[in-house]
Amino acid sequence: MPNINNREIALDTLVEILEHGQFSHIYLKAVLDKFAYLEKNERAFITRLVNGTVERKIELDYIIDNYSKTKAKKMKPLIRTMIRMGVFEIYYMDAVPDSATCNEYVKLAKKRGFGGLSGFVNGVLRNIARDKGGVQITDLGIKYSMPQWIVDKWTKDYGKETCEKILSGFFMQQDLCIRVNTALTTAEALIKELQEQGISVRKCDNLDSALYISDYDSVANIPAFAAGKFYVQDYSSQLVANLAKVATSDKIIDVCSAPGGKALHFAQLAKEGLVVARDLTDAKVALILENIQRTGANNVKAEVWDATQLDEASVSKFDTVIADLPCSGLGIIRKKPDIKYNQSEASFAELVKLQQQILDTVHSYVKAGGTLCYSTCTINKDENDNQVKAFLAKHPEFTVAQQNQLFPDSEHDGFFICVMKKN
Repeated sequence: MPNINNREIALDTLVEILEHGQFSHIYLKAVLDKFAYLEKNERAFITRLVNGTVERKIELDYIIDNYSKTKAKKMKPLIRTMIRMGVFEIYYMDAVPDSATCNEYVKLAKKRGFGGLSGFVNGVLRNIARDKGGVQITDLGIKYSMPQWIVDKWTKDYGKETCEKILSGFFMQQDLCIRVNTALTTAEALIKELQEQGISVRKCDNLDSALYISDYDSVANIPAFAAGKFYVQDYSSQLVANLAKVATSDKIIDVCSAPGGKALHFAQLAKEGLVVARDLTDAKVALILENIQRTGANNVKAEVWDATQLDEASVSKFDTVIADLPCSGLGIIRKKPDIKYNQSEASFAELVKLQQQILDTVHSYVKAGGTLCYSTCTINKDENDNQVKAFLAKHPEFTVAQQNQLFPDSEHDGFFICVMKKN
């Protein structure tokens, strides 16, 4: 195999994400697939360096600006990215000594045609390494690399103490949460199978369907995954079906379903029922179909439909409507660290309108006595609590049976769930 410089792979990946707007979770996966022949520890190094540099970007720039006459935003993109990576390694990784880290980025600068700036890269990184921890950061936005307007919003919504709890939650280490496909196996059998392959497994204390796994190379390469015996799904997402209290013969519709995790979970519980899983495009429905096929869910029907458009044939036809709607996604920053930099107050407002439009349409699909499950993977009150209040004011035939706002921690993402009953 060619001699691959892992930092160079990370550099090119980060330039695409931070300078050219590629989505971190999608682009990084494509890079790791391309370099699948690398050793597990090499891919883990690239993943940690890329994700860490993205999630800590604001803090890294603040540190750089304290030691460099040329501020981070004024640097050439490639040099800025290299120095950010170097600072992240110095502060948050211990793969090699700091002096060796500095040398690696000097060599990388020369290799990429910036020999004239290699001394600058060396000087900035060595000054930072010598004075590591010398910059005192008290500002929450800088400390947790969160845009200030989001910090202000969450401080206003929840208070400063809870806001910091939310921000720190994104940096907690989290094992991968999976859902056992009980149509094909049991939790005990799956645990045994995974452990025999050297994968660490622990049960979730609160959900029988959820397991946490670690010490694996790639999920796609786990035989039990290919066989459909489990589905990668966060605890908070699994909680939706748990709270909805589905009957075995229920008829259910998931109006914004892709890639289909909740639809498949509901189908697992409504064994004798039917789940209609819809989404906006052929590409999204193809993702649902792929997961239906892998997991053998023969009571799920996938189809293309725009959730904002009323389907007359569905009115009052379903026991449960799953409305896991498009949202700002700020509860899953740990999985998509660039998402916090790509949102704005204007984009928030547009999402709130879209959520309202979809809820105003799909609530009519609920039978009398049925259930509407509204959920988002965000923490913003305008998309969550306030959205529910506005909906109930317009549709008094619904009442809240259960409402949960989860904040990110070591067990789950940030998530909102509201289960409403139609009287």
